[in-house]
Amino acid sequence: MPSSEKFRNHVLEQFNGKLVEGGFRVTTRKMMGEYILYADGKVFGGIYDDRLLVKPVPAAVAMLPGAKKQLPYEGAKPMLRVTNEQIADSKFLAKLLDAMLPELPTAKPSKKK
Repeated sequence: MPSSEKFRNHVLEQFNGKLVEGGFRVTTRKMMGEYILYADGKVFGGIYDDRLLVKPVPAAVAMLPGAKKQLPYEGAKPMLRVTNEQIADSKFLAKLLDAMLPELPTAKPSKKK
């Protein structure tokens, strides 16, 4: 089941409650009915089947101690599920993202054909 645009918009509103200099901090890219999440040029998670999943970097594991590891899609690496209650807490999401970003690699530029 592809993710709904309504859920995507809700997640983005929670992350982007405050505009940062230069525009929105968190952006998405639609991929096969799902959404990849970017912040500061880095992939940190995605929206899959109306679930917010983030990469299991040490900071995320520490901030989401009871988070279930779930597969975004078949054949993918497990990611940490952010609950709806946690999504509703925009301050928590900001802290989570701030903690994760230093541990994430910069996104690789896509190859042009």
